[in-house]
Amino acid sequence: MGNIRLRYLYRDASNYKSWGDVVFSNAECIGARTVEKALSEGFLDDGLFIARQIRLPERFLYKEYWINGDDHCFHEFYSIEDTLEPATDEFGRSIKKFVGEVAMENRRGWRVFDPLEQFKN
Repeated sequence: MGNIRLRYLYRDASNYKSWGDVVFSNAECIGARTVEKALSEGFLDDGLFIARQIRLPERFLYKEYWINGDDHCFHEFYSIEDTLEPATDEFGRSIKKFVGEVAMENRRGWRVFDPLEQFKN
């Protein structure tokens, strides 16, 4: 068994999307379905999460374009898949460690923020 790829996205209120993925090492050989189940328990019921809380790259559209009322702070889980590609997580986490981090942040509570606030003065 190889590594595990997490695919996720940012979708604004107008349904514009920006995709992201991270490959985690998987020395423990945890199956993709097991990982998906664990993550679904850690994310909000609709698969939403705050990317910065679990150290995933934010895919906000307003970083490339303009911020507006369609923007919010949530990213969305898309899929988990096995892959033979090398790990790309910038923090060197295994999928087991990442799943643990998601569970810990879920217990702490997802910290919602308004992206517009950083531009108001």
